[in-house]
Amino acid sequence: MSQALDQFLQASLQDKKDRGLYNEIQILDGANGPIIEIEGKSLINLSSNNYLGLATHPRLKAANHVAVEEFGVGAGAVRTINGTLDIHRQLEAKIAQLKGTEAAIAFQSGFNCNMGAISAVMNKKDAILSDELNHASIIDGCRLSGAKIIRVKHSDMDDLRAKAKEARESGLYEKIMYITDGVFSMDGDIALLPQAVEIAKEFDLITYVDDAHGSGVMGKGAGTVHHFGLEKDIDFQIGTLSKAIGVVGGYVAGSKDLIDWLKVAARPFLFSTSLTPGDAAAAMEAIDIMMESTELNEKLWQNGDYLKEKLQALGFNIGHSEAPITPVIIGDEKMAQEFSKRLYQEGVYAKAIVFPTVPLGTGRVRNMPTAAHTKEMLDQAVAIYERVGKEMGII
Repeated sequence: MSQALDQFLQASLQDKKDRGLYNEIQILDGANGPIIEIEGKSLINLSSNNYLGLATHPRLKAANHVAVEEFGVGAGAVRTINGTLDIHRQLEAKIAQLKGTEAAIAFQSGFNCNMGAISAVMNKKDAILSDELNHASIIDGCRLSGAKIIRVKHSDMDDLRAKAKEARESGLYEKIMYITDGVFSMDGDIALLPQAVEIAKEFDLITYVDDAHGSGVMGKGAGTVHHFGLEKDIDFQIGTLSKAIGVVGGYVAGSKDLIDWLKVAARPFLFSTSLTPGDAAAAMEAIDIMMESTELNEKLWQNGDYLKEKLQALGFNIGHSEAPITPVIIGDEKMAQEFSKRLYQEGVYAKAIVFPTVPLGTGRVRNMPTAAHTKEMLDQAVAIYERVGKEMGII
């Protein structure tokens, strides 16, 4: 190894550890469900984004197996050469149906959606108004586009309007886009989309909502845009197939012209092999389950509300979440890491989230109750939270 590289790695890793920012990755012994096994230890899993519990659903497994038998394990090529299979077309039609749009395009991940979709439309002649708490993939997608990035205070509509007005009246930009998460993944608050749409109409802003944590959760499962009835007003609906849908991949939903353009201009679509047939089939099955019944969605919300109520009653700081996402905000990064380790020792898997995922001084343990958790599991987790919280002087 290069001496310079070795010195950099050793110093950087030690610095992360000293500041409580080093994240240890545990390996699951089996499936990612409400109870997981790590090194032979059973734990109540509160760290998964498997909102509806579909990652292990028998119907998804069966759909995956059938598709593998028919189409094989891989698509064999990028979509534009000969890697687009009929099952990809079916998946995209199903996504458009769920999101209430004319069309949709499937990517290999939600991260790829933001890397590809933003830069396919925005360039150095344009400006992007981006919420300051947007996901890392949005930030990277904006940087890749070359557009002027204008940070907007988090969910501050006065700041959005002032900066949209300034950008429009400057005459410097051909196109201006506003980008926001639908549900913010670390705090669980919901974007103020109705107000944002009004500002967008006033200043002719392109509207872009990354609903990775809203799809399957908000709007009875159809997402945050549907929750507000704004399907005709939001230009880009971005989502992932890996969270509530329980598989892997991502998508952009919008007008037919937008999707046609992304199919010839979005680089991850053009230069990376498409989703596996099995994943496409399993994702379609998940969407079918979501559209057939709201039962799983309702159970998710019941569990989320129950956990919040119990943790808040104990005196934990759970912030202002409006979604099932339930942060327990500790503040100090090292304390958050230690709290997570103690929960692990007692039987709860809830990972510490620290900088750079959240701002310095807001270290937390992020809890993700799902539709698959039972009340008994949550009660057991709350009892462990109470015991560890008191031992550490957090409550």
